[in-house]
Amino acid sequence: MKKYLLPAALLLGYCFDLLFWEKTPGISFFIFVVLSLITGYFLIKADQIRPAKASWLLILPILFLAMMSFIRKEPLTTFLNMSLALFLMAVLAMTYIGGQWLSFGIADFTANFFHLIGGMFSLPWLIKQDEDAQNEHIEKKTWFKNATPAIRGVLLAIPILLIFSALLSSADLVFAKRLTELAANLKLENLPEYIFRGLLILMVGYFFSGVILYAAKRSSFHPLIGKEKPVFPPFLGFTETSIILGSVIALFSSFVLIQIEYFFFGQANITQQGFTYSEYARRGFGELVAVAVFCILLIKGLSDISRIKTTKEKKIFTGLTFGLVALVLVILISAFQRLYLYESAYGFSRSRAYAHVFIIWLGILLVSLAVMEIIQRQRAFANVALMVLLGFVFSLNALNVDKFIASNNINRSEQGEQLDTSYLSTLSSDSIPLMVTSFSSDKLPPEIHEGIGASLACYREMANNDIMTQDHWQSFHLSEKIAMRHLQVIKQDLDLYRVEDSSWPITVVSPEGTEYPCHGNLYMD
Repeated sequence: MKKYLLPAALLLGYCFDLLFWEKTPGISFFIFVVLSLITGYFLIKADQIRPAKASWLLILPILFLAMMSFIRKEPLTTFLNMSLALFLMAVLAMTYIGGQWLSFGIADFTANFFHLIGGMFSLPWLIKQDEDAQNEHIEKKTWFKNATPAIRGVLLAIPILLIFSALLSSADLVFAKRLTELAANLKLENLPEYIFRGLLILMVGYFFSGVILYAAKRSSFHPLIGKEKPVFPPFLGFTETSIILGSVIALFSSFVLIQIEYFFFGQANITQQGFTYSEYARRGFGELVAVAVFCILLIKGLSDISRIKTTKEKKIFTGLTFGLVALVLVILISAFQRLYLYESAYGFSRSRAYAHVFIIWLGILLVSLAVMEIIQRQRAFANVALMVLLGFVFSLNALNVDKFIASNNINRSEQGEQLDTSYLSTLSSDSIPLMVTSFSSDKLPPEIHEGIGASLACYREMANNDIMTQDHWQSFHLSEKIAMRHLQVIKQDLDLYRVEDSSWPITVVSPEGTEYPCHGNLYMD
């Protein structure tokens, strides 16, 4: 492997520069992930090292997430696809040989992650030192070793010369003019950029070689943290734990009773207390989700630090945990209902769509936590949480958030609610096929048809400007390609809309003369 590692790492660094420098990420991320996986596999295989069976389980979700990064354009979905793909690649490198990630706890993931970071920085340098030490007895040097000091000297001299050249040019205009003419003759105007890109290629190659060396040399079996002996010995007595859980259960029970009286049984009970239904729904959603998250941390923390000795104490603790989880699930249902009411009153947005999906997976995590407590598999919490996170991200991809928002908001407008064309114009290309289909329908009222057309004209204007500035194959995005094909079908209709971009805010004027705001991708949800 050592013979091929340096050229492979440098080639991958060059591919990183080719794919991402001054280019909007599109298919480039998927290509880079695939190249990294294939290159790493064959480099390690050259040393007769094969991945554990459990390590192969990570490949499919990594490829799926990387692929969805150029199929879905919605910002959070794209960010989570890329971030989670990179995280799973790190897990793959950490456990490549041993395949222990299925048995990891939170402490194991954390410790191995920092070990991997350290290996990325140190291993290439340590391997080089070992090779130099082994070759000290060889007197005859190759041409490459003779040239190495000169190469190092040139690389160190270049930034120093650039600094002094900049200072001298600032001190003397004639020198600056001559230096500029020399740079133009030698086509060195972009020399600083080329130096930076060269350093970036070296850095990517260096870190990649560190990851490969870690996977090949340090990813075998390691003692699991906290399996034989807890990281923090339990110190909280059973009485204190019972009081904490019991008091929280009592508080939550009173809250649930109020929810049953004032929330689940309709609007009349709420308005009698001086609140509007939308105000009541809007105010409590975030707090209820925070309560559920803190309860997960509370249950997990008490499970780790409580001294539970007898079988009876264990049964009581499990019962209290189960009761608390049941109450939190009711609170989550209340939060879900509040969100639904808020959407009914004000429409759908990205943050509300995220929350819809998040609440469901948060409930699944809660139930899983209770099950782990019953079957005494608390160490599985880290992997269960990882599976829940994967489920959340997969759900966002399957839901197609921006299409979901456009569909529901258009349906609301057909039922008499106002269509927020300003927000509609901020959605990504994921929503365009649905919007084009709705625009082409002859069943919509004229004002809704006109508003959707204005949003589509706004998107087309923004997309055309973006294409003119970033027309690279590396930025190819399937969602954008499909969107532009749909827009081409209704080109003649959209040509009747006029985009006024001479002043801010940008507006779209419909054929009937109505002005609509055009926020495009500048709007933040």
